[in-house]
Amino acid sequence: MDNNIVPVEKAFNLDDMVPSQIVSELNKYVIGQDKAKRTIAVAIRNRTRRKRLPDNIRDEVYPKNIIMIGPTGVGKTEIARRIARLSNAPFIKVEATKFTEVGYVGRDVESMIKDLMGSAVSMVRRELAAKNEEKVKAVVEERLIDLLIPSMNKNGSADAQFDEAGRQARELVREKLRKGEFENTEVEVSMSFRPKSVEIGMVGSMDDFQNAMNNIGNIFQSAQNRGKKHKITIKRAREIFMEEEMDRNIDQDKVVDLAKERTEQMGIVFIDEIDKIAGKNGATSGPDVSREGVQRDILPIVEGTKVSTKWGVIDTAHILFIAAGAFHVSKPSDLIPELQGRFPLRVELDDLSADDFFRILSEPENAITLQYRELLKTEGVDVVFTDPALRRISEIAYEVNSRQENIGARRLYTIMEILLEELSFSADQLSGQTITITPDYVNERLTDVVKNQDLTRYIL
Repeated sequence: MDNNIVPVEKAFNLDDMVPSQIVSELNKYVIGQDKAKRTIAVAIRNRTRRKRLPDNIRDEVYPKNIIMIGPTGVGKTEIARRIARLSNAPFIKVEATKFTEVGYVGRDVESMIKDLMGSAVSMVRRELAAKNEEKVKAVVEERLIDLLIPSMNKNGSADAQFDEAGRQARELVREKLRKGEFENTEVEVSMSFRPKSVEIGMVGSMDDFQNAMNNIGNIFQSAQNRGKKHKITIKRAREIFMEEEMDRNIDQDKVVDLAKERTEQMGIVFIDEIDKIAGKNGATSGPDVSREGVQRDILPIVEGTKVSTKWGVIDTAHILFIAAGAFHVSKPSDLIPELQGRFPLRVELDDLSADDFFRILSEPENAITLQYRELLKTEGVDVVFTDPALRRISEIAYEVNSRQENIGARRLYTIMEILLEELSFSADQLSGQTITITPDYVNERLTDVVKNQDLTRYIL
C-alpha cells in the first residue's frame, strides 16, 4: 500500500474524543493490543490539550512520536488505518522502504509532507464544497437543462404564450432530469480551458520533475481542446459542471491557508516498515549504506524542518509521527541514535493467541467471516459459521503460526480461502441452500494440510 490518503469514513471529530472513546472505537476493528491503543489515544488527545495552552507555551510543546513494535499481522497498520478514518485531520501512511537517500533514484523523504499537505487540501476542499453543494447543484441543473433545450429563448420573448410554453418545457425537463431519465443522453459540451499553475521552481526530485512535465503536457492538451465540442453523457456533463462550479465558489487561498494550518498543527504521518531501513549488526556495506542515509534524511523531517511544497512552506515541528515495524532481524536500537531519540514512546504489540484469533473471526464489524458470508450471499448461498468451527479455525491458525513463520492475523486469510475454496467454486450450483460450517467440515478440509509439514509450508 503506497502513500495512502485515506478518506474520512464516519462523521467523527477525533480531536474532540477523549482517550477512552478513541480506544472504544479502535476496539470495534482491532482485537487486543490495549497498550498500543492507549498510547496512541493519549498522544492524539495531547494534540487537543496543546491547542488549549497559552500562546507563550504552546509552541514549546512538541508531539511525542511513537514506535510500534510487533510481528506482522498483529494490528499495527490496522490501528493506523482506523485512526485515519476516525480523524478529521490530515493523515497519510507511507512505507519507509519507498524512500531512498539523496543522490539515489527514488522518492525523497520530503514527498511524505507534500502528500500530507495534498491530503489536507483535498479534505478542506470537500468540506467547503459541502457547504456550497445545494447552491452549486442548482446552477449545474440549469446548465444541464440549457444543454437539453439548446434552442430555447432564454432572454424572453414578446410572445407571452411562447414564454409560458418555454417555462413549462424547462420544468418538464427538470422533473425528468431529477428522476435520472436523461443520464445516458448524449449532449455536446464545449470544453473550457482552465490553466493550472506549474511550479517549475519547486522541482527537487524526479517525482517533482515528472509531475511538472505532466502538468505542462496537460496545459498544452487543454489549450488544443479549448472551444472544441465533445459529445458526452448528461451524467459526465454533471460531473464536469460540478467541478467547474465548485472551483468558482471556493476561495482557493482560503483552502490553502486552512490546509496549511491543519497540516502543521494536526497532521499525522504513519511510517510503516521502519525496521527495513535499520542497519543489521553494524553492517556498513552494500544496501545498508543507503538505509542509514534514508534515516538521516528522515531525521530533520521528524525533528522539525521546513519543507517546500507547491502550496507553500510547511513546518513539520508539530506533526505527529507514528512508526511501526516487525523488527524480526533488526532492533529499534539499530536505528541511528538521533532518530531513536525522536521517537520517545515505544510500545510492543503482543503475539496473537488462539483466543485472539477467535475474537478476530467473530467480533469486529468487518470480520472476515462476515465478508465471506456477504460474498457468497450474492450467489444465493447462506453460509453459517458455528462457534465450535471458529474455535477450530483459530486453533489451526495459532498452530501453523507457531510452527511456521508468525504472520499474525493474515494467516486467517490463507486458512479461510483454503477452507471455503470448494464452496466458493461451486456456489452458483448451490443457490438457495444454507451451508453450515462445523468443526467436522473444518477438519475435513484442513487437517491433512496442517499435518503435512511440506504442504503447510507451501499452502498455509
